[in-house]
Formats: sequence, structure tokens, C-alpha cells
Amino acid sequence: MAETQVLMERLEKAVIRLESLFSDSHRSIGTECGAVNGVNGGVAPYVEAFDRLLNGSVAEFLRNSKILEGDVKIHAEMVRAAFQAQRAFLLLVSQYQEPQESEMAVLLKPISDKIQEIQTFRERNRGSKMFNHLSAVSESIPALGWITVSPKPGPYVKEMNDAATFYTNRVLKDYKNSDLRHVDWVKSYLNIWTELQVYIKEHYATGLTWSKTGPTASTASVLSTLTSGQCLPPPPPPPLPPGPPPVFDTESGKDEATTSRSALFAQLNQGEAITKGLRHVSDDQKTHKNPNLRAQGPPVRSPTKSHTPSPTSPQNSPQQSHSPLLELEGKKWRVEYQEDKNNLVIADTELKQVAYIFKCNKSTLHMKGKINSITIDNCRKFGLVFDNVVGIVEVINSRDIQIQVMGKVPTISINKTEGCHIYLSEDSLDCEIVSAKSSEMNILIPLNGDYKEFPVPEQFKTAWDGSKLVTEPAEIVG
Repeated sequence: MAETQVLMERLEKAVIRLESLFSDSHRSIGTECGAVNGVNGGVAPYVEAFDRLLNGSVAEFLRNSKILEGDVKIHAEMVRAAFQAQRAFLLLVSQYQEPQESEMAVLLKPISDKIQEIQTFRERNRGSKMFNHLSAVSESIPALGWITVSPKPGPYVKEMNDAATFYTNRVLKDYKNSDLRHVDWVKSYLNIWTELQVYIKEHYATGLTWSKTGPTASTASVLSTLTSGQCLPPPPPPPLPPGPPPVFDTESGKDEATTSRSALFAQLNQGEAITKGLRHVSDDQKTHKNPNLRAQGPPVRSPTKSHTPSPTSPQNSPQQSHSPLLELEGKKWRVEYQEDKNNLVIADTELKQVAYIFKCNKSTLHMKGKINSITIDNCRKFGLVFDNVVGIVEVINSRDIQIQVMGKVPTISINKTEGCHIYLSEDSLDCEIVSAKSSEMNILIPLNGDYKEFPVPEQFKTAWDGSKLVTEPAEIVG
């Protein structure tokens, strides 16, 4: 165990070095590292192309973020670090052959950490004046996970880019007539993902391609390379000191229902806990050397089969728990992490106030009086009843939502949501329903003392009429 601990400490240091390597995107890697794939003083063409992206659209985004300062500037620096981590990974790909799946998880860890850092920063700054800026970045940064997508990673990046536009459109709406610096910021950020799609189409149209000639990539080889102070990648590295190699368990991780493939990266960050379950098995415990044990059942689990952890097995880290919250913070009502609460009520509302409802499940909230706006984000099986909203009611990244309007509301927006039923009142029949990337939406209209249900179209057909595109809902064939 002592040798394993030492090896893990060396591995952690190596990962940190891999993450920080090539931290200056303007520095020529080739002049420092010598030969790459047998060519002196250069890097692979697709790594050079990635450098151009860093020095172009990413650098422009950093400049525009620095102008806006504050949270946006801090967030942009995290984005820069994430792209640098991906650059280091692509350099590794250009010179090593594809590793084993268990090794891949550790090699992706620096990128995983950066994505987690970016998304955590947004969650911790929900009160920021530039929350829409932070959300645009946080929702789309999983696009860096394209390196795990096959056979066509380009469309995945576009999907993440579309997730950003929901929030960048809000930024444009708020600032297009008052501060063009924010408009420039939006253009430069979206341009990153547009150029990344072009880059992928040119160099990795069918997925990541590893070197065919170098040594096989592994945690051990990268560890030896980095701890010896050499540039990536050297000739085949010397062997590690004797001792059992660590076994990396990539199956554990956070159980998050967010979008997407970012969950893949969340599962990779486990730290030193991955080796706590290692132990020495003596010959008298091995069934193939002790026939008496076979009749009793094997005491040692097969590492290739799933099993239910015993009380002595290393346990996965529990999902972080949060205390339920229902409070007024400034002008914002915060309703967060409510579970199985069907009697939530906010009675003392004012016109200048807004409400933000986050990660509430199997609960119901009644908001009385008149309020400016309401946002429902990442909720499941949640019911909302409200009197009057003068602005907008938004539903984002949610599932099985029911909303009942008792008074008036001008606009209800539904985005990236599965299952949303809206009960309108007689006074709110002029309400506009705006939806995107959502399904199972129904509007219930009061008729003769009862409600009649009308589905919101999810499928559309578009045709060219000779001068413009005409789009209309597709008829449902029953």
C-alpha cells in the first residue's frame, strides 16, 4: 500500500504538470521540444491548426472579456485554461497510440477538471449581474468533450453552441442598444465554437485519430515523461519502479441529469480514492489454488463483473446534499432544493421582485400577488401556481412541470424541457408561449367551466415559396 500511495502521489503531480504544460498559447512548442514524429522543431499540422484557433478566436474572446471585467473576465480565464488542457491532450494524441479505456479516463482528467470549474463558478454566482454571460459559457463548455464523440463530433459541438445562444440572445437583448461591448463579446464567444466545428471537420471529421507509430499512451508513460522533465512525447519511457499499478475505476461519479455528455467528464474526477480498495490476496484466498473455497463461493469479486458493494467495499462519494432554501435575497425570491414539499407558499410579493426556482423536485409552490418574473430551472415533477406576472415565466432544463395561471402573464418561455402543462386563466388567454428544444407541451384553455387541452407543435415543415422560407407546424397523423 505504501508503494501504491507513492505512485498515486506521483501521478497526481504528473496530471497537474500535464494540465499546466504549454500554458502560454503564444509560445512555440516545437522550438522547445525538439523532434515531433521524427521532424525537428515542429508539431503535427492539426496541433498547429488548434494553435491558430487559440491565437485567433479564443484570444479575441479573452480580450473582449477583459474589457467587461468582473465575473466575465474571471470566467474567461477558466475557458482559456480549459482550451490549453485540450491542446496538451491533442499533442499527446499526435504522438502516442490510443491507450486502454481505463487509461483514457485519467488522461482526460485535466479537461474534466476545467469543465467542472467553469460550471461550478456559474452556480456559485447566480446573483451576478452578468449571470447570462456566465450561463452561456457554462452551458456550452461541454463542447470540449468532442474528443470523446464518434463518429461525428462536429454536430455535437454545434449542439452545445445552440445551448449557448439561448443565453447570448438575452445578453444581446439587454445590451444591443446600450453597450456594444457586450455585443462584441457575444460574437467572439460564439465564433469560438463555429471555428472549432470547422477545425473538427477538417482534421477529425470521423472522430479523434491517434498516432499509428508512437508508443501506446498510458498513465505510466505520461507519468515517466512529465516527472523526467521532458517535453511530450519522448522516446519510449523507462520502466516504473516495482510495484502494483493502480486500478482506475471510471464507473463512479456524480449522478447529474444535465445535458449532456459533460457528465462523462464529471465521472473522471475521483482523486486518490480510486486506490483505497486495493489489497493483497494470498494464495489461500484464491479459489483456483484452494478447491475448498469453490464450494463456499468465491471470496474475491471478479473485477470484470458488476457487484453490489459489501460493507467493507470502498464507497463512492455521496452526491453533495444541499439544504432546502426559501428566502428573499434582495429583490430575488430563491426557492432551491425543495423535495416532496406540496405546501410551499410565498404571499408577500412585490412588483419589483423576481423568483428563481432551482432543483426542486416533487413539490408545489403557490406565489400570491404580483411579481416581475419567475424562472424554473432544473426542476422535476414541480407544480407552480401564481396570480400575476408582469414580465415572463421561464422553464429551463426541466421535466414534468405544471403551471397554473390564476391572473395574467404576457409570456411563458419553455426551453430544453420534457413535459410541461400550462393551465391558462380567462384573463391570460392572450399569453404568448415561446418554446425551443422541448417536448410534450400542452396548453389547457378554460371552456365551459372545464379545461380543454391543446398540444404545442414539436414538428415543423419548411418549404421555399419562391422568395423566402415558409415554416408551419406539421400535421399530426393519428
